[in-house]
Amino acid sequence: MKNIRYGQQVIDEDDIQSVINVLQSDFLTCGPFVERFEKALCEYTGAKYAVAVCNATAALHLSCLALDLGPKDILWTSPNSFVASSNCGLYCGASVDFVDIDDKTYNLSTVLLAQKLEQAKKNNCIPKVVIPVHFAGASCDMQAIHSLSLQYGFKIIEDASHAVGATYNQLKVGNCQFSDMAVFSFHPVKIITTGEGGVILTNNKALYEKAKLLRSHGITRDTSTVQATGKWFYEMLELGYNYRITDLQCALGSSQLTKIEAYIKRRHEIALRYDQHLHDLPLTLPFRDAKNPSALHLYPILVENNKKNLNRKAVFEKLQEKGIGVNVHYIPIPSQPYYKNLGFDQSHYPKALSYYEKAISLPIHYALTEQEQDYIIQCLYEIFQ
Repeated sequence: MKNIRYGQQVIDEDDIQSVINVLQSDFLTCGPFVERFEKALCEYTGAKYAVAVCNATAALHLSCLALDLGPKDILWTSPNSFVASSNCGLYCGASVDFVDIDDKTYNLSTVLLAQKLEQAKKNNCIPKVVIPVHFAGASCDMQAIHSLSLQYGFKIIEDASHAVGATYNQLKVGNCQFSDMAVFSFHPVKIITTGEGGVILTNNKALYEKAKLLRSHGITRDTSTVQATGKWFYEMLELGYNYRITDLQCALGSSQLTKIEAYIKRRHEIALRYDQHLHDLPLTLPFRDAKNPSALHLYPILVENNKKNLNRKAVFEKLQEKGIGVNVHYIPIPSQPYYKNLGFDQSHYPKALSYYEKAISLPIHYALTEQEQDYIIQCLYEIFQ
């Protein structure tokens, strides 16, 4: 039986050798490879500063803390995301809420955001932070969101976990042209990997310094701020966390980053073949903006009305029976039991719910072969015919 995964890492000999070099060096963690990876990410995205951390959830949490999000504040994000996009606000004691999605891009709707902000202003409950999620690798309309932030005074953290290598406004996502901070994920199913890992990008030095401080227990050894009595001396200035990433991971990430354009090119080739071969089926294929190319972390299809009356669940199960590791991204956050207990009602976000009820993520990754993709396409035709 076939076992085609929806996403997976690609590790070559250069990656392996990069990790071996660290194993043979003096530092496995807290060494020079972390800073080298951060510098490489800044050069790639155009952002001024980077703070590499153990995962993207930690990156979101630290970003919120750097912006002083607290118990009296409000954070808004998209319901069509992984729970980390809103949990980061709860970690800080803030209240969270959601802005429904655009039914073409599946990203946070800027029209609905503007409407919700207008009402929030009347109710004196403007969010302190808005987290647009670049779903499936395609950037939100950041220029419009930034314009609203200037009008209403909220801060922006881009959850670009899916969008390493994507382009918006002719610049790489993560450059923070229209945001205060941006976050990438380096989980194995993402565009490049460090095993587990994430990064915060920003152009604001104060935000960078606070995030960097909080990454390692809130402790500083900076001789310019420490009144040192000896070389052993350190000071804890804030209640921080151990969100550090290792040199092993950053060496792998640096090696992967040199190949990112090839990875994304291959994803675009796969997406184009899906576009060309699936358009006759009762499916809605993902919108792709030629002016702002996606990183194509995901290729989500929607199962529409069909002559066999097959719903999403039936198509999903038939594909899995054929050894195709499809997935669903995402169960809307407000429908999770924890969030229901907080009082959220999924019916308040009908577009996210409508998307979820039809969505299936097809396999798309660098290692997917043409033969495997042909098999996926063939299986879909067999299911609907």
